[in-house]
Amino acid sequence: MKMGNKCDIGLIGLAVMGENLALNMAEKGHNVAVYNRTTSKVKELVEGRGKQLPLHGAFSMAELVGMLDRPRKIMLMVKAGKPVDDVIAEIVPILETGDILIDGGNSYFPDTRRRSKELEARGIFFLGVGISGGEEGALKGPSVMPGGNRAAYEKVAPILTSIAAQVGGVPCCSYVGPDGAGHYVKMVHNGIEYGDMQLIAEAYTVLKDVLGMDASQIQAAFERWNQGELESYLIEITAEIFGKHDDITGKPLVDIILDKASQKGTGRWMSQDALELSVPIPTITEAVFARSMSEYKTERVTASGILQGPEAVFQGDPAAFLGALENALYAAKICSYAQGFALLKAASENYDWNLQFGETALLWRGGCIIRARFLESIRDAYARNPQLANLLIDPFFATVLNRTQADWRLVVATSQQLGLPIPALSASLAYFDSYRRAVGSANLIQAQRDYFGAHTYERVDRPGIYHTEWFQKA
Repeated sequence: MKMGNKCDIGLIGLAVMGENLALNMAEKGHNVAVYNRTTSKVKELVEGRGKQLPLHGAFSMAELVGMLDRPRKIMLMVKAGKPVDDVIAEIVPILETGDILIDGGNSYFPDTRRRSKELEARGIFFLGVGISGGEEGALKGPSVMPGGNRAAYEKVAPILTSIAAQVGGVPCCSYVGPDGAGHYVKMVHNGIEYGDMQLIAEAYTVLKDVLGMDASQIQAAFERWNQGELESYLIEITAEIFGKHDDITGKPLVDIILDKASQKGTGRWMSQDALELSVPIPTITEAVFARSMSEYKTERVTASGILQGPEAVFQGDPAAFLGALENALYAAKICSYAQGFALLKAASENYDWNLQFGETALLWRGGCIIRARFLESIRDAYARNPQLANLLIDPFFATVLNRTQADWRLVVATSQQLGLPIPALSASLAYFDSYRRAVGSANLIQAQRDYFGAHTYERVDRPGIYHTEWFQKA
């Protein structure tokens, strides 16, 4: 950086994501000032991977602030929660009116809404920016979901759009909405990701335990699926996983990985807000619970020697059942995305965000974990009807679900008969069947509520609110 010149943006936090984003920005020609509490990481980056790039090290927050052009643009890539508040508390006193802070981590959207309000009262703009794609995406082009003050976003848009994944020359980055909208959309992305991963894991269980396929055969199945309607990043990497062998034992690596899955909380946050907004997202919630159940490894091992399951074996046509599983996975995947977009619709109305659902689908076409071929079909669905209540009733998706449901039911029924846990596949089918029924069973629930608690009910034959004296009072 020449004397007198200033950097375009500063970045605080040089863990894997932060470091790769800084390199991405610098490779796109932006002058980037970087800072990390462990200052040795600053030196390592500037003198190592970033040596030939316009990366400039700062060894204090004050030095970082002094290196930036006004209005200052500073991205925080630190752990969500208290660490974000701690950095904000330290840096805000040395900022000026009009400066912009950008939280690029996985922050909980209510925190982002609070921070936006508090900082704008002090003249500082705050953007909550969801970033998806993992370390590779951060370096080569992630999906970027910016929320916050629109005018502040426009000032950082040239940087964010340049580092984002590009699909057909269009960046996977566009303004989402005010305050916490960007982090909310990222949360929903991650929730759909939970659902997608669980559905794929259940398909793996069926391939292994129903059809008796080994790792190489399962890899071939996923490779073939990735050439069709299921084409997606997660299906692609799943095929690659089944082709990886352990260097020590020579066995397929997946077979020696302990069956305990961790989670960082975004899926749980989504389920919690769905409960608050009364939006059913059973596929995603079951995916969260499935990860929780996986943590009970010791108890499950004990239970496996005590609790019995069916002894039946699969008697059908393996080739036909494999095709049915492909259709079941596709149908259930549609339900997972439908639940995510239904929650976005409710959140947009509740939080007054005016989200654009077709544009959201385009944000996820590249760079992110849930990128998939059929996101174009989701974009088309909202182009046909911007007020679409649910993706399930869009003509394209309704046709797919009507076509695949017989296979879907076969897979679910067969798996349950054989005692296999398929919570997400089952929950997706229950969601589909519940949504398509004009008359359900909640009338009985409401009668029960009125019986024991005088909660009243509505009638199907006339308007109004009613209560019945169900029993004789003494």
